[in-house]
Amino acid sequence: MDKKLNIRLSVLCSMIALAAFSRIIPHMPNFSPLGVIGLFGAAHFQKRLAFFIPITATWLSDLFINNVIYAQYYPKFTWFYEGFYWQYGSYLLIVFVGIFILNKVNTQRVLAGALASTVIFFLVSNFGVWLGSSFYPQNSSGLITCYEAAIPFLKGTMYGDLFYSAVLFGSFALAQKQFPVLRLTHARQ
Repeated sequence: MDKKLNIRLSVLCSMIALAAFSRIIPHMPNFSPLGVIGLFGAAHFQKRLAFFIPITATWLSDLFINNVIYAQYYPKFTWFYEGFYWQYGSYLLIVFVGIFILNKVNTQRVLAGALASTVIFFLVSNFGVWLGSSFYPQNSSGLITCYEAAIPFLKGTMYGDLFYSAVLFGSFALAQKQFPVLRLTHARQ
């Protein structure tokens, strides 16, 4: 049984890592796998791993992107970018919500999780932009203006969440049908 769990864990972690590093492929603004990585982890791991593995994959892909692809924008090695805690906080909240929405995985719940992920990321990340900005007045009018300015990016977030939900959840469901060793017969690992 341990070998079966190790194979399953390896496949899940590999899928998450591939999704996280797919961020280097050119894409529309905010088209990202990161929210869905949290949902996928919430659906397939025990709570501790559900938070740890998606955040670790996100952080590792950030290290690569910030220090290799966008190195010209950072004068020295960057462990964390400015304001990262708002994005990472939204991913942790997505995992938390995903644990409840995806306690049973089916198409409707995955779709609900993807849409919830979009909304959570939009609300939390743009609240962080407003709070840390000198551009937007620090009042309700400024917050509303900040959210309005972010609406064009909402489409990319939603498309990314829907696309990566289909890819991650769909491919793992197909893999489970093809390879019974990936099926879990008891509580999340």
